[in-house]
Amino acid sequence: MTERVVLAYSGGLDTSVAIGWIAEETGAEVIAVAVDVGQGGEDLDVIRKRALACGAVEAEVADAKDEFADEYCLPAIKANALYMDRYPLVSALSRPTIVKHLVAAAQKHGATTVAHGCTGKGNDQVRFEAGIVALAPDLKCIAPVRDYAMTRDKAIAFCEAKQLPIATTKKSPYSIDQNVFGRAVETGFLEDIWNAPIEDIYEYTSNPATPREADEVVISFQQGVPVAIDGRPVTVLQAIQQLNERAGGQGIGRIDMVEDRLVGIKSREVYEAPGAIALITAHQELENVTVERELARYKRQVEQRWGELVYDGQWFSPLKRALDGFINEANQQVNGDIRMTLHGGRAVVTGRRSESSLYDFNLATYDTGDSFDQAAAKGFIDIYSLSSKIAAKRDLA
Repeated sequence: MTERVVLAYSGGLDTSVAIGWIAEETGAEVIAVAVDVGQGGEDLDVIRKRALACGAVEAEVADAKDEFADEYCLPAIKANALYMDRYPLVSALSRPTIVKHLVAAAQKHGATTVAHGCTGKGNDQVRFEAGIVALAPDLKCIAPVRDYAMTRDKAIAFCEAKQLPIATTKKSPYSIDQNVFGRAVETGFLEDIWNAPIEDIYEYTSNPATPREADEVVISFQQGVPVAIDGRPVTVLQAIQQLNERAGGQGIGRIDMVEDRLVGIKSREVYEAPGAIALITAHQELENVTVERELARYKRQVEQRWGELVYDGQWFSPLKRALDGFINEANQQVNGDIRMTLHGGRAVVTGRRSESSLYDFNLATYDTGDSFDQAAAKGFIDIYSLSSKIAAKRDLA
């Protein structure tokens, strides 16, 4: 029986060439799988037909935008996930979504191997392969660019020799990955970390320096889930899409950073994530109102570890699953509305209200009606500082 390989297929030059390249290198039949996570571009049926025209024996396409938003972006919002305190895990979240569909296709078609188009220098090879073996330990993984030296020049030559139905135009100077949660841009002149980004690299965001009217938005949450924008019900996907447009129109969500890759190198990345940044900003503020102090302090530690795990390709790991349980529990009372002003590249919180609020006006006020027992503070401070007082008497003697 002929071996079968499932290929993560984008419809671009590299993965189109990979269909025939893998077949020649391995003698296997190739099944192409394309997953729509809101990256835009060509129609899925066009991509499916191209895969077949390039030699795939089967081609599957999946509209996974809602799945991606509900099962991958939403947990990141609940976790306030920002790798290195800045990056909302745009690419890292899409990989396990795609992996799930690749593994399902491999099992459906009796494939023994899954292939992807990643290089040997990046994080994505780890995210794909660690995810695949976590879901299906017996599957093998190959990467033509990494394993079979499928360089860009060789891919173009292969495409022209085989007369594949795809244009071999000059490659963009940038490497770009995008989905509904955001957009990542790297390489080209950005590899010199002294060079400033230019406006041409941005698509999801307008120039924040351009004068324009501010935009006020109210985001409503139930148990940490965004459920309405300005009082109108939305799905998670719709919340991200609407805030991509509104926050992006105000230049919000631009991130230029040097990050620590999993493979051990530092890499300069430019991200656009307007909807993600707006939603995480609102969610963080609502947690400030509704989550008890000790739980909030501990959750911040969990958030950092959760983000590192997801960045490092451990979406399906036992620790990540266990932390999900904690994060979901911590979000049980995260209910209410956050009002924000979107303007000049910033999402600024200007109002909060919640039926689950732990903010007590009568305790907080300094005016008449204050219900806080200030007389109790003196004894509290005496007890709270007692151990330090005893140590000081010894150390200063």
